Amino acid sequence: MTMPDSVVPERDDLDTGQGPVVVEFGTPWCGYCQAAQPLITEVIDQAPGVRHVRVEDGKGRRLGRSYQVKLWPTLIFLKDGQERARCVRPTDRQALTAALESIV
Repeated sequence: MTMPDSVVPERDDLDTGQGPVVVEFGTPWCGYCQAAQPLITEVIDQAPGVRHVRVEDGKGRRLGRSYQVKLWPTLIFLKDGQERARCVRPTDRQALTAALESIV
């Protein structure tokens, strides 16, 4: 799993954002993150128009703390800045699909 080289969004930007967004917290070295990546990509790729933001999380990373992320990967499903669903260490397509349907 590769994490973005781009700038991590600010919480205010996510809270005031428009449309559907999935914020994925994890790290490149996390085994759970690596194992879940094919499933996450497959489900999210089926929803055109959904912005997928990958955020490398860890000690000293405020964005993850602001969402109370405790385990990786954690996916936060936002619609117009409001959290509608959350998946922690997803292992099945059904849970991810249901969460995604809550924002599209």
